[in-house]
Amino acid sequence: MSKDHDSDVAFIRALAELLRENDLTELQVKRDYGEDDSLNVRVSRQTVLAPAPAPAPVPQMTPPPPPPTPHAPGTPNAQPPGGGDPALDPGAVTSPMVGTAYLSPEPGAAPFVSIGDTVSEGQTLLIVEAMKTMNQIPSPRAGTVKRILVEDGAPVEYGAPLVILA
Repeated sequence: MSKDHDSDVAFIRALAELLRENDLTELQVKRDYGEDDSLNVRVSRQTVLAPAPAPAPVPQMTPPPPPPTPHAPGTPNAQPPGGGDPALDPGAVTSPMVGTAYLSPEPGAAPFVSIGDTVSEGQTLLIVEAMKTMNQIPSPRAGTVKRILVEDGAPVEYGAPLVILA
């Protein structure tokens, strides 16, 4: 600090006032008095931030009803009593990957299975295409196809129920 202490104090007070009047948070100044004599001043203040307002509640969207389950003509579409979650059905065959489900080996061909068909363990139920690879989804056990839960060409998620076996 220079030899004129009173003028330095007045200078710092003026900087603090400038900080307050202009709603600044920090101000830094270097005042040179000579070759080896200078004054470095940094004046700052903390600002108290008001708490952010709580976000407005986002209205919950009701999911659309599930698409109609494809089934063979003239065959009743077996539904679990009470319309329960098909993923919880003990006969649910779920998708092992994310992809696109196909019910037949190629467009226009007969589907792998239809509702009411008896299947054996390891029999292909449908195909899930993932990354340009066609993955056959085999039946985990022998049984009867009770429901087909996906449409041909529909996207499927990992763990999504595809078929219900009885």
